[in-house]
Amino acid sequence: MTPPGHTAAVPPSLGPLRDVAALPGVTDVLVNGGDRVPGGHRVWFDRGRGLESTTVDLAGEDDVRALAVRLAAGAGRRLDDSMPWVDARLPGGIRLHAVVPPVTPYGTHLSLRLIGGPGFDLPALVAAGGAPPAWVPVLTALVRSRAAFLVIGGTGAGKTTLLAALLGLIPPSERIVLVEDVGELRPAHPHVVRLEARHANVEGEGAVTLEDLVRQALRMRPDRIVVGECRGAEVRELLSALNTGHAGGCGTLHANAVAEVPARLEALGSLAGLAPAAVRTQAAAALDAVVRLQRGPHGRRITEIGVFSPGGHLEAGGSEPSLVVRPALVADESDPFAPGRSGPGWPALARRLGLRADAFPPQPEADP
Repeated sequence: MTPPGHTAAVPPSLGPLRDVAALPGVTDVLVNGGDRVPGGHRVWFDRGRGLESTTVDLAGEDDVRALAVRLAAGAGRRLDDSMPWVDARLPGGIRLHAVVPPVTPYGTHLSLRLIGGPGFDLPALVAAGGAPPAWVPVLTALVRSRAAFLVIGGTGAGKTTLLAALLGLIPPSERIVLVEDVGELRPAHPHVVRLEARHANVEGEGAVTLEDLVRQALRMRPDRIVVGECRGAEVRELLSALNTGHAGGCGTLHANAVAEVPARLEALGSLAGLAPAAVRTQAAAALDAVVRLQRGPHGRRITEIGVFSPGGHLEAGGSEPSLVVRPALVADESDPFAPGRSGPGWPALARRLGLRADAFPPQPEADP
């Protein structure tokens, strides 16, 4: 979901990978240890159409490892036999992940995630096929009405890109506090406060978790709290914040379908010591909608918007209530610019956002 022609800033420190990273639209560059071909290493890159390969002269394994170690050092991190992996942000914003032997027996693996700067607005993403044009009023209302929502999808689906674009719709008078493991969000907004987690040092000391940072964010007079990726115990703090007057919060979550979100939240809540029923109750009161991204033949795009079910968002389910997310809008699989159709959750979402319930044709009834 990268606007046409976009190229992230590429530092000279990437060495022989610089030319690949500088290709228009590239978001990921991958080097697999030991994957040599005539003329060098096979290097993979993604510019929105799935992984493509090229050949880059990276010499031998010693040179690939030296490049990884140098990049890690530039981020203030250590990479060696005693600490054989690193996850860090390079100067300029590129996210680095590297793994070296003995963890990877065939050689050093490098993964680079290129982060774009400001300018990822919603119209640009729609023009690139990232969302049906007819859904722009819905996405805009989602932000302007201070609904709380999650952006979901698999790895590389474009969750960060979309969330940054949506954050750019927040009125400039509001203060956004971003909480991230590695800083990737670059919203075009004049009042953004960034908090980034810190890994423990080689002695195992000094770690600052997302859970810690969400608690700090609550004390920083936020108008919007944004968790770049909910993947652990910080979900407890986020749900608590959204239930105590911090409306309009949002974040991303790894999930492949809107129906999977409740189970995913319960799994994360268990890491924080929350019982499933407690997660359901808090999520029902805190969250309004889910926006799903998917990679397909048309690239990265929004394929579904779901709504936490109405009536308190809870349904009877045995001895305990259950949390349900219903499809509200479903995109056309064959045409990224078609308006798509409404699902059973659309009337509830339309009411929440102040939109007309007849704005989209309903999904056809399934055959019995």
